[in-house]
Amino acid sequence: MRFLYTLAMFLATPLLVLRLLARGLRSRPYHWRWPERFGFFKAPDIRGSLWVHAVSVGEVNAAEPLIKALQHDYPEAPLVITTVTPTGTARVQQLFGDSVFHVYLPYDLPFAVRRFMNRIRPRLALIVETEIWPNLYFACRRRGIPLMIVNARLSERSMRGYKPLRSLLRSALRCVDRIAAQSRTDAARYRLLGADPKKILVSGNMKFDMPIPEAARADGAAMRARWGERRPVWMAASTHEGEELAALEAHLQVLRRLPDALLLLAPRHPERFRMVEHAVRGLGFRVATRSVDGVPTAAHQVCVIDAMGQLMPFFAGSDVAFVGGSLVPIGGHNVLEPAALSVPVLVGPHTFNFEEITRSLIEQGGAEVVPDAAHLGPDVLRLLLDGARREQMGEAAQRVFERERGAVQRVMQLIDALLQE
Repeated sequence: MRFLYTLAMFLATPLLVLRLLARGLRSRPYHWRWPERFGFFKAPDIRGSLWVHAVSVGEVNAAEPLIKALQHDYPEAPLVITTVTPTGTARVQQLFGDSVFHVYLPYDLPFAVRRFMNRIRPRLALIVETEIWPNLYFACRRRGIPLMIVNARLSERSMRGYKPLRSLLRSALRCVDRIAAQSRTDAARYRLLGADPKKILVSGNMKFDMPIPEAARADGAAMRARWGERRPVWMAASTHEGEELAALEAHLQVLRRLPDALLLLAPRHPERFRMVEHAVRGLGFRVATRSVDGVPTAAHQVCVIDAMGQLMPFFAGSDVAFVGGSLVPIGGHNVLEPAALSVPVLVGPHTFNFEEITRSLIEQGGAEVVPDAAHLGPDVLRLLLDGARREQMGEAAQRVFERERGAVQRVMQLIDALLQE
């Protein structure tokens, strides 16, 4: 099975190269770095590195407190961070700059993996959330590199997708020394996928340990002072195609009752920033953008947040937050950022990427489900008109956030034990 998998990867290589070239036409930095996908890169003289793989922005954000803990507890160890997406790369650079060595993860081809390992020479491999690459995992076992999946999650949808490769994945997972699962449900799914039950434990979700920028609340208050302290403000964050239109239609309903209301609209992917801005202008809204205007004023009806990693102050300045990827079947995004700031949360019906967290927030009264796009406007308006309900939800959301903290400390104890072994 592994031979057939590797053969399929080799046969797909020309298509992968074409995809890299096409992506490079849209992003020159992406084009310049495509050899890294095959293990070709210049690296400083690295020995005994701690290697963390976080596929994209969400995983990088989840790994932030863990990476900082590693830097604190193992200051002498080189830290290598790999990502797959350009947005994940940008987030690594924004958070850590030159304090870590970043490289794109190579494709799961034996020669690329071998070249990658020879350059970073890790003493420990940490995979964040769900990335199972058989050749990479077997290479770790062959070289005696302890391998751990941290903040491990496995959705029901992923389980179905993995079904044709279950025997191969079972073998790959036997290369893993520890699986620190987010929840009991995730732990059970890893067992069903073939992981050794003795190596699985529930550590909790590291995203609850994410640092809350000290200036976020102050920046949020400063923005409110500029656009109007008593003004009704709601945010649609991490939206995907189809959700921006739903948010704008909802905002039209809100404006009919609250004509001074402001919508903060934050598309998930940078390549869609300009398109979303044009769509908002085309619908006749008075628009501000983060890149040009900085902070919207009382004259603006919609602000398009066309910047990465800057959502926290905007959450802090909002009365209600809708978290995207959930009205469309993407699986939802991180609901913890608004929850940490005591902001009531709305989500759509598709939250399988964050099912445990979202369920907990809903059960404790910190979040509500919007069944479809048609209900988004009425639900937002209801909360904007009910200050007592917003306060109650915000306090409940913040309590859930505080209660669940501590996963990073538990993961660090596992890492210490592995390194001592």
